[in-house]
Amino acid sequence: MTQALADHECVACSSEDDPLTADEYAEYLDELDDAVWEVIDEHHLKGSYSFEDFRDALEFAYEVGELAEEEWHHPDIHIAWREVGIEMWTHKIDGLHKTDFVMAARMDRMYQTYE
Repeated sequence: MTQALADHECVACSSEDDPLTADEYAEYLDELDDAVWEVIDEHHLKGSYSFEDFRDALEFAYEVGELAEEEWHHPDIHIAWREVGIEMWTHKIDGLHKTDFVMAARMDRMYQTYE
C-alpha cells in the first residue's frame, strides 16, 4: 500500500457486502501492530493496549470513543487498570470489513503518543 491504512477513508458497507476472507484482509492485518491486534475466528479484531496507569488507559479509551463517533463505527471498549481492550467487527455484515482495519490502524497511531 502506498498510503498508510490509517489515512484511508472509513467507508460504510452495505448489507449486501460479504465479510472479508483471510486472504482479503491479510494485507490490512500486516499494517496493524501485531503486538496489539489479532483476528478471532475470521470474524472480529481483538486488540489490547497497555498503559502506565489507569488515567492514560481512560484517556485513550475516550479518544477511541471520539473516533468511533466521528466515523460512526463503534468498537466494544474494555477498560481495566493499565489496559484497554478493543473488539471490533462490522455488525451489518457480521464480520470484518476494511473499515475495521482502518479504525484499528488509527487507534495504533493514537496509541503512539502513550508509548
